Amino acid sequence: MKKLLIVDDSEIIRTQIRQCFKDSFSAIHVAKNGKDAVDKVKAVQPDIITMDLTMPEMDGIKCIDEMMKIDDSLKILVISALSDNATCIQALKLGAQGFLDKPFGDKELKEAIQIMLEEG
Repeated sequence: MKKLLIVDDSEIIRTQIRQCFKDSFSAIHVAKNGKDAVDKVKAVQPDIITMDLTMPEMDGIKCIDEMMKIDDSLKILVISALSDNATCIQALKLGAQGFLDKPFGDKELKEAIQIMLEEG
């Protein structure tokens, strides 16, 4: 079983993602901001990361950049309400492998994560 790290400043989103995968991962960790997420990547070495872009202390773009310096094989799915194509492209250039718009359904989320796991 694999480890999931959920990075989002919204408790509602963190809970939704956690509930969606409660039986699919051996461990699920959460971070409320990018700074916390970078620390968690070092500590728990997650297999998959869901990443919000708009957060306090360190945004998702800076966080992806910092995480990829730690481990450039990380699998990161950006989940954001931002519809700014430039920001999405920047996240992908930095190392994210996928993008899912908020709001999202459990089925969409599970499909996106499954694709990322299969590509690994």
